[in-house]
Amino acid sequence: MEYVYSALLLHKAGQKLTQKAMDAVLTAAGVDPDKGRVKALLAALEGVDIDEALKSAATMPVAAAPAAAGGAAGAAPAEEKKEEKEEEKEEEFTAGLGSLFG
Repeated sequence: MEYVYSALLLHKAGQKLTQKAMDAVLTAAGVDPDKGRVKALLAALEGVDIDEALKSAATMPVAAAPAAAGGAAGAAPAEEKKEEKEEEKEEEFTAGLGSLFG
Protein backbone atom coordinates (compact mmCIF):
# COMPACT_ATOMS: atom_id res chain seq x y z
CA MET A 1 0.00 0.00 0.00
CA GLU A 2 2.87 2.36 0.75
CA TYR A 3 4.05 2.01 -2.85
CA VAL A 4 0.72 3.25 -4.18
CA TYR A 5 0.68 6.05 -1.62
CA SER A 6 4.14 7.16 -2.71
CA ALA A 7 2.97 7.28 -6.34
CA LEU A 8 -0.10 9.29 -5.34
CA LEU A 9 2.02 11.67 -3.28
CA LEU A 10 4.42 12.27 -6.16
CA HIS A 11 1.51 12.80 -8.55
CA LYS A 12 -0.18 15.26 -6.18
CA ALA A 13 3.09 17.18 -5.81
CA GLY A 14 3.38 17.42 -9.60
CA GLN A 15 6.53 15.30 -9.69
CA LYS A 16 7.36 12.76 -12.35
CA LEU A 17 6.87 9.12 -11.33
CA THR A 18 10.35 7.63 -11.55
CA GLN A 19 12.21 4.83 -9.79
CA LYS A 20 14.49 7.35 -8.09
CA ALA A 21 11.61 9.56 -6.89
CA MET A 22 9.62 6.60 -5.57
CA ASP A 23 12.70 5.24 -3.78
CA ALA A 24 13.27 8.65 -2.17
CA VAL A 25 9.67 8.93 -0.93
CA LEU A 26 9.64 5.39 0.43
CA THR A 27 13.00 5.84 2.14
CA ALA A 28 11.84 9.12 3.68
CA ALA A 29 8.81 7.26 5.04
CA GLY A 30 11.06 4.67 6.67
CA VAL A 31 10.39 1.91 4.14
CA ASP A 32 13.19 -0.10 2.55
CA PRO A 33 12.09 0.07 -1.12
CA ASP A 34 11.79 -3.17 -3.05
CA LYS A 35 13.09 -2.25 -6.51
CA GLY A 36 10.97 -4.95 -8.18
CA ARG A 37 7.74 -3.70 -6.64
CA VAL A 38 8.54 -0.10 -7.54
CA LYS A 39 9.34 -1.11 -11.10
CA ALA A 40 6.14 -3.18 -11.37
CA LEU A 41 4.01 -0.32 -10.07
CA LEU A 42 5.60 2.15 -12.46
CA ALA A 43 4.97 -0.25 -15.34
CA ALA A 44 1.34 -0.69 -14.26
CA LEU A 45 0.81 3.06 -14.05
CA GLU A 46 2.40 3.79 -17.42
CA GLY A 47 -0.20 5.44 -19.62
CA VAL A 48 -2.74 5.70 -16.79
CA ASP A 49 -4.44 9.05 -16.20
CA ILE A 50 -4.23 9.07 -12.42
CA ASP A 51 -6.62 12.01 -12.03
CA GLU A 52 -9.25 10.21 -14.10
CA ALA A 53 -8.71 6.95 -12.19
CA LEU A 54 -9.19 8.77 -8.89
CA LYS A 55 -12.38 10.43 -10.14
CA SER A 56 -13.86 7.13 -11.30
CA ALA A 57 -12.89 5.43 -8.03
CA ALA A 58 -14.48 8.22 -6.02
CA THR A 59 -17.75 7.99 -7.94
CA MET A 60 -18.12 4.20 -7.90
CA PRO A 61 -21.51 3.27 -6.47
CA VAL A 62 -21.44 1.35 -3.23
CA ALA A 63 -23.46 -1.83 -3.75
CA ALA A 64 -24.07 -2.32 -0.01
CA ALA A 65 -25.77 1.08 0.46
CA PRO A 66 -29.29 -0.03 -0.58
CA ALA A 67 -29.09 -3.05 1.71
CA ALA A 68 -28.06 -0.86 4.63
CA ALA A 69 -31.01 1.44 3.99
CA GLY A 70 -33.40 -1.51 3.97
CA GLY A 71 -34.17 -1.18 0.26
CA ALA A 72 -32.93 -4.65 -0.68
CA ALA A 73 -35.43 -6.45 1.56
CA GLY A 74 -38.36 -5.62 -0.73
CA ALA A 75 -36.41 -5.45 -3.98
CA ALA A 76 -37.88 -7.03 -7.07
CA PRO A 77 -35.98 -9.90 -8.74
CA ALA A 78 -34.93 -7.63 -11.64
CA GLU A 79 -33.43 -5.15 -9.20
CA GLU A 80 -31.57 -7.92 -7.38
CA LYS A 81 -30.05 -9.13 -10.67
CA LYS A 82 -29.00 -5.57 -11.50
CA GLU A 83 -27.30 -5.21 -8.11
CA GLU A 84 -25.51 -8.53 -8.60
CA LYS A 85 -24.24 -7.41 -12.00
CA GLU A 86 -22.97 -4.14 -10.50
CA GLU A 87 -21.15 -6.09 -7.78
CA GLU A 88 -19.60 -8.38 -10.40
CA LYS A 89 -18.43 -5.35 -12.42
CA GLU A 90 -16.87 -3.85 -9.30
CA GLU A 91 -15.09 -7.14 -8.53
CA GLU A 92 -13.78 -7.35 -12.09
CA PHE A 93 -12.60 -3.73 -11.90
CA THR A 94 -10.65 -4.33 -8.69
CA ALA A 95 -9.39 -7.85 -9.50
CA GLY A 96 -6.17 -6.66 -11.16
CA LEU A 97 -5.40 -4.17 -8.41
CA GLY A 98 -4.39 -6.90 -5.95
CA SER A 99 -1.03 -7.30 -7.67
CA LEU A 100 -0.21 -3.66 -6.91
CA PHE A 101 -0.61 -4.09 -3.18
CA GLY A 102 1.55 -7.19 -2.78
